[in-house]
Amino acid sequence: MIYQGQQNEYFELEYIDANNFRSFRPIVSGALQLLWFQSDGNKLIIDGIQHTFDNNQIVSLSQYHQVEYKQINAMKMLRFNSEFYCIINHDSEVGCKGVLYYTPAKIPVVTVDKSQFAVMNDAWNLTDTELEMKDELQLEMLQIVLKRILILCTRLYKMQGTLSFIDDSQHNLIREFNFLVEQNFKEQHNVSYYAGLLHKSPKTITNTFKKIDEKSPLQLIHERILLEAKNLLHYTKQDISEIAYELGFENVQVFSRFFKRLAGISPTEFRLG
Repeated sequence: MIYQGQQNEYFELEYIDANNFRSFRPIVSGALQLLWFQSDGNKLIIDGIQHTFDNNQIVSLSQYHQVEYKQINAMKMLRFNSEFYCIINHDSEVGCKGVLYYTPAKIPVVTVDKSQFAVMNDAWNLTDTELEMKDELQLEMLQIVLKRILILCTRLYKMQGTLSFIDDSQHNLIREFNFLVEQNFKEQHNVSYYAGLLHKSPKTITNTFKKIDEKSPLQLIHERILLEAKNLLHYTKQDISEIAYELGFENVQVFSRFFKRLAGISPTEFRLG
């Protein structure tokens, strides 16, 4: 079911299985997604890499991900655009910027355990109910339910991952770093730039990431650039020199050395493969 508002608000909830998954578009332009898998063995290609998701896993995908369905056995799909609910403007309420969405080169996944299942399921079922209500309160009610789902997923992600090992200020530092990288990685490739925006030293940021056993901040920047390069090589017909320029490299030779160092093959070999 789909809600479309007068100001271009878009919200969709669908139940997808092996019989109908080929009839659904994996991507709606500008939409963020939550996919809640209801069985084992669901296969998606995300940014050119195949992933398998199992029962009661929820994956968050931003508008920047390239997604293809390979095999869907059972899945609830929820997606919405920024006109419906802007997670950046509402970050103080839901806190999922840089955690569920806009995490450089990372796909956030949470698992709904037995203790959380009833609460999560009730929220999704309420969304279904509200989509059937055709009154002047429908938009506001759908936004409230979506906010609850996002908060539940954010809490699960913090509890289940290494973010539980750090305090709130360090958690917010990582979130803001992730978000800034997602917004600026094409032009800014150095940790010092982001450290300046955050009013922190590069060493402070690096040490914070070490506490959660994450890759270094520089690695995250490089992997986000590499992911975008692979997407452009695979999904577009742009010349490699144009891709190099778009990703902030001074020339194609520098870009090619960067790509081969991280991917193990040249951009041309990747595109042909």
